[in-house]
Parts: sequence; C-alpha cells; structure tokens
Amino acid sequence: MSSRKTSVMRQQRLGVELRKLRERAGLSSTEAAKRLGGTPAQISNIEAGRYAVSAERVRTLAANYSCADQAYVDALAGMTGPRTRGWWDEYREMLPAGLVDVAELEHTATALRVAVMLQMPGLLQTAEYARAIFRQNVPQLPAYEVEHRVSFRIRRQAVLYGDHPTPLSVIVHEAALRMGHGGPEAARAQLNYLAEMSEHDHISVAVIPFGEASFPVSGHPIVYASGLVPQLDTVELDTEFGCDFLDAEAQLEKYRTVLDRMESRALKPGESRDLIRRIAENT
Repeated sequence: MSSRKTSVMRQQRLGVELRKLRERAGLSSTEAAKRLGGTPAQISNIEAGRYAVSAERVRTLAANYSCADQAYVDALAGMTGPRTRGWWDEYREMLPAGLVDVAELEHTATALRVAVMLQMPGLLQTAEYARAIFRQNVPQLPAYEVEHRVSFRIRRQAVLYGDHPTPLSVIVHEAALRMGHGGPEAARAQLNYLAEMSEHDHISVAVIPFGEASFPVSGHPIVYASGLVPQLDTVELDTEFGCDFLDAEAQLEKYRTVLDRMESRALKPGESRDLIRRIAENT
C-alpha cells in the first residue's frame, strides 16, 4: 500500500464502504487485521481513505467480510487504481473543497435527481443567471471569485452532453421560476433555456406549482447521485455552510422518499414546460 497526500472523494468513499462491510461482519479492526496478516492501523488508514488499496485487496477484504454481493464487490474494486486528475482539480486552489467534490460526484454518477425551491438547478443555469446568484453571496465574493465559480458551474454541465450524457431529473418549485435573479432579461433567458433543455430525452423537468403544499419542504437544494450499484448512491445537500455529502443507508432511503413525494406533487414534464414558457413570456 502506498500513502497519498490527498484523499480524493472516490478513495474516501471506498474506505467508508469497506468499513461498513467490516462492521456488518461484526469484526473489529484488530480482528480484520489478523485475518489479513496486517495491522489495525493499516485497516484504519484504508477505511479513512488515507491509503491506496488495490482491487485484489478489496476483493480479499470483501471475502473476509463475507460479502456475497458480486456486483457491489465489482463496483468497489472499480474504485481502486491510481489517482487520475479531473478537470475539476484545476479549481482546488480557487474554490472550497466541497464545491469541487460536487463536480467529481456528478462526473461519476450514473444518473442525477435534483430538487430546488428558490433557484434554478446548477446544471441548468445560464452563465448570467449563475453570476447574479454568486453576486448575492454573503459575505460578498470578490469579482475574480465570482468568475471562477461561474466558469466552474458551466464546466460542470458537460455531464449533460456528449455521446453518453448523464440522465438528469429535476424537480423545481414555481417560486424558483419567479424569483427573477439578475433582472428581467437574465431571468427570461434562464427560463427559456430551462424549457429548451427539458426537451432533451435525458433531461426531465417537473414543476411543483403554487398551491401544492402536500410535499416535504426542503429549503436547500438536494442532489441524489446514483452510483454503479445502489449502495454507492450519494446525497449532496447544498447548505449555507457548505456541501454535505450523505451515504448512510437510512439517509439514502430518506431522500429517495423525499424526492419521490415531491415528484408526485409536481406537474408532468409537458405541463411543466408550458408553465415555464408562460412565466418567461410574462417576465
């Protein structure tokens, strides 16, 4: 095993999953180390994402932990290997770590579900709309950081293009459509862009209209990123104090239910698109 100076999100998540497997097997780190001929410190460092681990070692750990889910084990093994830099790493010295990790999460997701109440989803924002949002930050951001964040947000949207775009399902409240961030011209352009993007086969936009109150209210954006197997799903919450990443089974189940209930109260995609265009015409 080789030590790494930086634990990337993938390596950290792999460690978390290996810890879950060990705990489900009822083994302490000392007991696990004895089975593998290592030390408790090595097990702890792997689970903390501080040490690299090979695909072979992952399969050995899974076997010792009596994991019979081959698809899950294969997915874990696929998370090993040398670290490769993604485009988002260019921003690690410019932006908060949580924001950069969101791009990596979106890049590795097999599908994305998003729910927003007061702003457009980041993956479907225009540059001018995003700029208006970042200019409202408290404390105020310097102009150069606003531009860093705008360029970063636009580059994140690459997951929606190419030969194999990531499926995106968005739930947006009508309030977000009427907020008018950036003034009438920017808001109108944003609404038209949202309607246009919703016409793509891999993008679904559903609007919860005013008057519909029978759904779980979430004041912060929710991103549900599907992994190669359900155990590797991740929820990201965009809060005032940064990005929170959740992966416990109970948390994943909770937010699947929240999103399902929100979606059940939203208009159908065609009706949602019509509403978006009507609001744009009157903005």
